[in-house]
Amino acid sequence: MAINNPFIITSEYILPAYFCDREEETEILVSNILNGRNTVLISPRRMGKSGLIQHVFSQDPIKKAYRTFGVDLYAASTLSELVFFLGKTITDNLKSAGRKRMEEFFSLVKSLRPGFKIDQISGEIRFDLSLGEITRPKDSLEEIFFYLEQSKKPCVVAIDEFQQIAEFPEKNILELLRTHIQKCKRTYFIFAGSKRRMMDKIFHNPSEPFYMSSAPLFLDPIGKDQYRRFAERHFSNAGKEIEADCFDHVYDLFEGHTWYVQRILNELFAWTDKGGKATKKMAIEVVEYIIKLSARGFEEQFSGISSSQKHLLIAVAKEGKARAVTSMGFVKKHALKSPSTVQSAIRALYENETLSKEKNAYSITNRFFSLWINKQYSGAK
Repeated sequence: MAINNPFIITSEYILPAYFCDREEETEILVSNILNGRNTVLISPRRMGKSGLIQHVFSQDPIKKAYRTFGVDLYAASTLSELVFFLGKTITDNLKSAGRKRMEEFFSLVKSLRPGFKIDQISGEIRFDLSLGEITRPKDSLEEIFFYLEQSKKPCVVAIDEFQQIAEFPEKNILELLRTHIQKCKRTYFIFAGSKRRMMDKIFHNPSEPFYMSSAPLFLDPIGKDQYRRFAERHFSNAGKEIEADCFDHVYDLFEGHTWYVQRILNELFAWTDKGGKATKKMAIEVVEYIIKLSARGFEEQFSGISSSQKHLLIAVAKEGKARAVTSMGFVKKHALKSPSTVQSAIRALYENETLSKEKNAYSITNRFFSLWINKQYSGAK
């Protein structure tokens, strides 16, 4: 399968040739599945965990012997929504298998059968169930687990943004899930999450039901040398070239953060003519171009927050990675009001995911937003 631009920036997995490195992580995940170990996969958002999971699912030992399902809970906020997304993932997977396989699913998951629709004109099978029709989500969840365990092939279920479940309004949902998962003998799980503090609490706190239940795996940035070779190979295959200092500038600017590096490489590849060369100067121009395209949205986002939050974001953007943000030293350095004001601003910005926290350091989640703030307010106090 040939594509116009080899630097994929969508969440869709294409082919191994367009997937960079992650050999060790792939080997660990495949081994965990083959040996019956569940995995907790933690990484910052857009570091490539979804792509890694799809890459693992495409490996022959997994693809041939297991049924695989990837569920994204980023938009889920209730147990009913969890059931909906899980049910939709399974039925989407079954579409190509035909009506008989779909009937088998709904014969076991009877509570979701109203969502089984067949278009009278096209004959297309659809899962069309509104959230309001999921009236017994706990029963539906139990039926879904029963279906997975009855499958002819063992199953692997990857649940992305798993930490969302801890914020569901219903009580004891983690306990309920743990009860079902403990009973599984032919279904294995990858619990992926981007909020490290919450994932650590769920899986490493002795008082939590998932404590020590899964093998841990943390996703760090892809190594610079491996990533550079990947970029050089794809430029070369297209009759193009990327200078080493061009790649290094991009990698260092975004600290190897996968999505941002891919986004810049994607644009650089498009800007470089066949026989041409991508330079550091071009990389700088590409970053400025992308920030310019996003400027209107950034302006609206920045204007919609309080003054104390704006001042904190400016301070964090200047630091890149800001530590001890409630200390008097940080407050005085950036002319902020007070530690208590900073604490309130942090809480609001962290809850709406404008700020992220890794290794006791805060950073602005959207790296392009951070660069825009620095450009606009480099002299601001």
